[in-house]
Amino acid sequence: MDEKIIEFISQYVSLTPEEIDIIKSQNLINFYPRGTVLLSEGERAKDCYFVLQGCVRSYYLVDGEDKTTEFFTENQTINPVSYLMKEPSSYYLSCLEDCVIALGNEERNRELMNKVPKLGAMVVNLSGELLSQKQDTLDDFKKMSPEMRYLKLLDSRPDLFQRVPLYHIASYLGITPVSLSRMRKRISGGS
Repeated sequence: MDEKIIEFISQYVSLTPEEIDIIKSQNLINFYPRGTVLLSEGERAKDCYFVLQGCVRSYYLVDGEDKTTEFFTENQTINPVSYLMKEPSSYYLSCLEDCVIALGNEERNRELMNKVPKLGAMVVNLSGELLSQKQDTLDDFKKMSPEMRYLKLLDSRPDLFQRVPLYHIASYLGITPVSLSRMRKRISGGS
């Protein structure tokens, strides 16, 4: 699994063999079985995450009903607001599949940046990309109909439909599972 981290980082910066060894020596990787809650509402996040394998869902509980806000899969970072702001989380992070995740925290990240300074540029680039993606997702939610959001999700992340229960996808799209079922039937040409 260390190789996946090296592959990902190498998309942004070139690494020397010594830098690769430093990164591998960090022992960043943990396994979490399906159903593990990585972060709960009210808890302070101590770590940020990088998904090497599996699917993590973020969601809020609103009047006892969960509202899915995002799915994180391979090669995606999760920087909980709680981790960044150092305050209790207002949402949950839960593993929808068995997950292999690389962990980071302030101390470990600082140490790694000191040993491999070029990672700083990668972090800046990644932060900009993540912010842009979040803004696009929010904009889409505001300006697109549920059907358009569904079609875009189907086009951009078709793997989710094989990995995630449809009621979570419906929640993510802001519709009921019954509405999603009807929409899927209509789009596929069923009666």
